[in-house]
Amino acid sequence: MSIIEIIVLALIQGLTEFLPISSSAHLILPSQILGWQDQGLAFDVAVHVGSLAAVVIYFRQEVKTILAAMFKQVISKEASSEANLGWLVALATIPALLFGLAFKDIIEVYARSTAVIATTTIVFGLLLWWADVKAKQTVSMQLLGWQKALIIGIAQAIAMIPGTSRSGITITAGLMLGLSRSEAAKFSFLMSIPIILIAGSYHTLKLATGTEAVDWNAIILGTSLSFISAYACIYFFLAVIEKMGMLPFVIYRLLLGGVLIALMM
Repeated sequence: MSIIEIIVLALIQGLTEFLPISSSAHLILPSQILGWQDQGLAFDVAVHVGSLAAVVIYFRQEVKTILAAMFKQVISKEASSEANLGWLVALATIPALLFGLAFKDIIEVYARSTAVIATTTIVFGLLLWWADVKAKQTVSMQLLGWQKALIIGIAQAIAMIPGTSRSGITITAGLMLGLSRSEAAKFSFLMSIPIILIAGSYHTLKLATGTEAVDWNAIILGTSLSFISAYACIYFFLAVIEKMGMLPFVIYRLLLGGVLIALMM
């Protein structure tokens, strides 16, 4: 991979992992427009490690408090809203794991086409707009309840279909279930930690047991850029989301889907 490819792909991964605009839709553009080849498993692991580090460090106080509260509840049976939030995040992770185990290979073979990504980018973009318009914003994420957390988890599982956007569909589900924009975004970001950790561990194992050569310069640069762009993305997204709403992202998704359709013609 060239330096330009490393920089562009790492920045795309970091920025689009947490914005509701679909990372897969963006990662397909360089290959479609510039003819770039797949970046390889090692680089994919690196940029996901960067994204994971960004969200963990940004929410370090919340993560520390949640884990401590969960441990305390297990040891002393002392319940708390922080522990409840941790169990809700854990519960919401299960559907994506089951869906991934059952359908990962099918999705890799049949759902990574430009047509599928363009369609899901537009359809789920419109669904995000509808959810934002109809949002009641009356529920706290600590008191979400296991049924609603499970629904958001199912939405995260659907995001395995390329073009859907993991953050986009989980924020959509959160808004539909009564969360505010910032609460829906925070719950989505917290949900990303276990799922990225599990996916990253799986790909790391594949890399360790495979024969793919590792370009450590690309790994270090990709991880660093992905971390910086993901951290900045989380910070600014949470800072402006209540005032700006989802419409700018919806418009962007519609334009992006249109570009992908045009590339197929």
